[in-house]
Amino acid sequence: MTIRLSDLGQVYLVCGKTDMRQGIDSLAYLVKSQFNLDPFSGQVYLFCGGRKDRFKALYWNGQGFWLLYKRFENGKLTWPNNEEEVKALTSEQVDWLMKGFSINPKINIPVL
Repeated sequence: MTIRLSDLGQVYLVCGKTDMRQGIDSLAYLVKSQFNLDPFSGQVYLFCGGRKDRFKALYWNGQGFWLLYKRFENGKLTWPNNEEEVKALTSEQVDWLMKGFSINPKINIPVL
């Protein structure tokens, strides 16, 4: 089954390393306190740990929070390191990320 995160709402990538032991309440607090964004907005927030082989997605659907977790069995994510930043992603960038590619299109061009 494939879940298209971009179909849920605007997807934001929380740059840098996040403690993956954090649950819904801690991640929602991080979104609000560190980035002044609304975790109840119906937008999707993505978090990645230091190993860069897994991420969490936090999403409010109007009735409650969803916490999605994905682990890549092979390979690692290309995740921006600037911990002070949140990036709004296009649906194309979200698709690249879900396939294990970089969100930067220049990196996805095959080398001949």
